[in-house]
Amino acid sequence: MKTRYLIIAAFLLLSAFANNAAAQDPFRRLQGMGRGMGGGGGKVDTVLHRTGLEDSITIRFRYLDSSRLRSFDSSLTDFSDRYPIPWSSVNLGNLGTAARNLIYSPFLKPGWDHGFRGYDNYLWNVEETKFYTTTRPFSEMDYVLGSRAEQFIQLTHTQNIRPNWNAGFQYRLINSPGTYQNQSVNHNNYRFHSWYQSKNKRYQNFVVVVGNKLQAGENGGIKTDVNYLEDEAYRERSSIPTQLGQDQPGSRNFFTSSVQTGSFFTTGAYMMRQQYDLGQKDSIVTDSTVVPLFYPRLRLEHSISYNTYKYRFRDQSADSTYYWDKYQYYIPTSRGTYFTQDFWKILTNDFSVYQFPDAKNPQQFIKVGATHQQISFSSIKQDQPWGNLKDHNIFIHGEYRNKTRNKKWDIEAFGNFYFKGMNTGNYTAYVSLQRLLSERIGSLQVGFQNTNRTPSFVYDIYSGFYFTPPKTLNKENITNLFGSYNVPRLQLKLSANYYLITNLAYMRDNFVVDQASTPFNILQVTAQKEFHLSKSKHWNWRTWAVLQQRAGDGPVNMPLFTSRNQIGYDGNLGFKNLNMSLGLEVRYFTPYNADSWSPLTGQYVFQDTVKVKLKAPEIGAYLHFRIKTFTAYVRVENLNALDVTTGSFTRNNIPTIGYPYPGMQLRIGIFWAFVN
Repeated sequence: MKTRYLIIAAFLLLSAFANNAAAQDPFRRLQGMGRGMGGGGGKVDTVLHRTGLEDSITIRFRYLDSSRLRSFDSSLTDFSDRYPIPWSSVNLGNLGTAARNLIYSPFLKPGWDHGFRGYDNYLWNVEETKFYTTTRPFSEMDYVLGSRAEQFIQLTHTQNIRPNWNAGFQYRLINSPGTYQNQSVNHNNYRFHSWYQSKNKRYQNFVVVVGNKLQAGENGGIKTDVNYLEDEAYRERSSIPTQLGQDQPGSRNFFTSSVQTGSFFTTGAYMMRQQYDLGQKDSIVTDSTVVPLFYPRLRLEHSISYNTYKYRFRDQSADSTYYWDKYQYYIPTSRGTYFTQDFWKILTNDFSVYQFPDAKNPQQFIKVGATHQQISFSSIKQDQPWGNLKDHNIFIHGEYRNKTRNKKWDIEAFGNFYFKGMNTGNYTAYVSLQRLLSERIGSLQVGFQNTNRTPSFVYDIYSGFYFTPPKTLNKENITNLFGSYNVPRLQLKLSANYYLITNLAYMRDNFVVDQASTPFNILQVTAQKEFHLSKSKHWNWRTWAVLQQRAGDGPVNMPLFTSRNQIGYDGNLGFKNLNMSLGLEVRYFTPYNADSWSPLTGQYVFQDTVKVKLKAPEIGAYLHFRIKTFTAYVRVENLNALDVTTGSFTRNNIPTIGYPYPGMQLRIGIFWAFVN
């Protein structure tokens, strides 16, 4: 708790300091900021530049593995851009619980992996960190309040300490007591980042510190001995008994968590990357100044990172009958406790060399390097030491990128190969080629990826979450052929993926580790289009449609058809500083044998006996608007749960077996940006 207060206090102090410093400038005025801060209902990919009057802000950002500076996206239409859960995912009933994607996307990363993917949507990592460069301190405060005291708080601040040194931090809190028993969630994320570049532009230093502390109640789903959802006595859903945990309401205090039975996932990442460039100097001479330039030809890079991953499951009131029926696992007492944990520590050192064939195009380079990982692991099962190991990995990697100066070709190719250590024989190879055909016709992309990988460690007997007899698993092999066609003029995007999968490791029957015995393939086609329903282009219909089909006997099920649609108004109603989007949103997927959630193993597990079917398409109404730097989202979701016979919202959809969605939910989100 002290850490949370310190982070919030630091944010307020830093913002106050920046405000005081900026108060010296009487001309400061924000005119436009891109995403979340100006522009119309459509996407705007630019930010105002600095002027001689210094009455605006220039702020751009880049990612760690890309030198391209980007601008904010000002779209108002998609609330999921602001929220941790994408539109194509379903969770266990409330924000913060384990989630899975309706659109199949296999894990294509070789090498070591812990295997706990259910909470990926709520984790911050190094790769997604934005490194800013800004002419003025920038802050944003985000707050979303939902039904049942659901709260989402996010604080962001960044500023250039020097013209060549930017630093900043983010903090996020998700607290959701949930509609049903033992579903309380309390997640905390923080991130500190720094980007320094020497004045002669030869040296760069990147530092990132990321922490995640996730706590999610696990109730095992509602009990099914009675049809509680149809029983009028249980119209208040929090009274429905659940499989795990003692009956208790969720905490409404967002600084505390009352999780007694649940999953606890804590991660930490500490990374520093240093680069030194060799190349040629140049300059631009104007009437009053000389602007130094530098074109790199050879870059030396060293990265060091230390990562920790601790996944735990704790049940302080373990029911021996449930554990035996579901997992064939014996708890000595009829009402005891259960605890298991996997704990990983990874130290990684990487050395790479870049070569830039075209001095004036930093988007074209060849990169080669080698990486060494030191791996330490320990696990606990039923409060007793279970597994312990120390190992390592050594792998080589290479990459080629070329975004041509005429912006017509975008080529990316990379690969790595593990030749020694824990994951010897793992590799991945990826090639993507994109061509801008013309501004009218659009762009075309085609690509290929093949990954050979050791199954995630959760399928290993040394994991505390392993319950079956030892089983030898072969390496998974996944090939992906993909392509896309994008026509911005028509606001149309078509894409396709073809997967060929061999030896896929999975869990079935709640806890049984297994592996696909024969190869199988999956074809996936996606279409995204916006239609204008009026000549003014203010009334619009946006649609996303996904077709997926498996061929062969594989342990993967997905809906044949998944769709999302938005129909509404986008415009400003004649007010200069107002931009808004309002309408209806509908999501639907066809019936299929959906994966079930296994709380004791922290996995979505394959099942092919129970078909999940929506009672009605999910319907929501939304009003999104922006006034200068203030943005608000007002949403009423799950309107489809209305029972017209009783007037109550009790026709709950159940996208995951045993985990109904709540009734109608109201969410109000406020996103406010400050330029100091």
